Amino acid sequence: MTDNRQSLADLAGMDADTPANTAHTGGGGPPAPLREQEIDAQGRAYATGKRKNAIARVWLKPGSGKITVNGRDQTVYFARPSLRLVINQPFDVAERRDQYDVVCTVVGGGLSGQAGAVKHGIAQALTKYEPILRTPVKQAGFLTRDPRVVERKKYGKAKARRSFQFSKR
Repeated sequence: MTDNRQSLADLAGMDADTPANTAHTGGGGPPAPLREQEIDAQGRAYATGKRKNAIARVWLKPGSGKITVNGRDQTVYFARPSLRLVINQPFDVAERRDQYDVVCTVVGGGLSGQAGAVKHGIAQALTKYEPILRTPVKQAGFLTRDPRVVERKKYGKAKARRSFQFSKR
C-alpha cells in the first residue's frame, strides 16, 4: 500500500495565488475590509442604537473624545460612573479611547436603557467609520441588540407574573 499524500510544506507552496486558497490562508497580505466605510458629507458616521424602550441616534467623528448626550456632556447626563463606563466600552475594546467625538440624542426608557442604547449606537457607528474594527467589537457582543424588555402585565395578576395576595378568610 503506497502513501500518495504530500508534506504540509509541499501543500503550502501549491497554487498559493488562487483566490480559493487566499481565502483560507489569509493571502499573505493585509486582509481587505469586508464592508465599505459609511461616512456622510460632514465626515461623520451615523448609527442607531436600541435597548429596552430607549432609542439613541449617534453621530461619530474623529476628535478629542468628547461625548455629548442630548446637548449635555456625558458626565452631566449620565451622572453615575457605571453608566459612563457602559458608554465607553466599545472604545475600550477597539482601543480608540479619546479619539472620537460623539454626539447623540436619546429618547425613551430610563437612564440604564439609554446608556445601553448609546453603547449600541457607538458600536454600530464605530464599525461604519472603521470597518476593520467590526471583528473585535462583534466578538465583545456590542453589535447585537439586547432583546430583553419588560414583560407586559396580564389581567388577573398584580404585575406580569405576581398574583394578588391570597386571603384565607
